[in-house]
Amino acid sequence: MVPRNPWESYRRVATQTAPPGQLILMLYDGALRALDQALRGFASDDPATANATIHNGTQKAVDIIRELNFSLNMERGGEFAATLRRLYDYFERRLFESNLRKERSGIEEVQRHLQTLRDAWATMLAQQGGALPAEPRPAFAAAPPA
Repeated sequence: MVPRNPWESYRRVATQTAPPGQLILMLYDGALRALDQALRGFASDDPATANATIHNGTQKAVDIIRELNFSLNMERGGEFAATLRRLYDYFERRLFESNLRKERSGIEEVQRHLQTLRDAWATMLAQQGGALPAEPRPAFAAAPPA
C-alpha cells in the first residue's frame, strides 16, 4: 500500500471545506503557480523539456481561468461579471498565442493581471473578515462571487 501524500490530503480537505470566496482565491493562486511553471520552461536548454513545461503550465492556467470564468454569476454580477468574462476570455487567448509561439510576453502579461486580481480579491476577503490561506503570493483578485 502506497502512503498518501499528506499535502494532497490537506489540499483536498481545504477545497472541500473552504467558503466560495476562499475557493476563488485558491484558483487565482493555482493559476499563478501554473504560469510560474510555464515561465520556468523558458530557462530549459532542452527544447523538448522547454516546450512541455511551457505547454503544461499554460494549459493548467487556462483550465483554471476557464473555471473562474464559468463560476461567474452573470445574472447577479451585472456589468462587473461581464467585464470579468471579457477579461478571462482575453487571458485565455493571450495564453493560447503565447503557448503556440512559445513567447514569454503574453504569459508575463496575464500573470501580472492575475496577480492584481488576486491581490484585490484577497484584500476584499480580508476587509470582510475572511481568513486568508497561507500562500507565498500577495493578495488581490477579481470581484466577489456575484
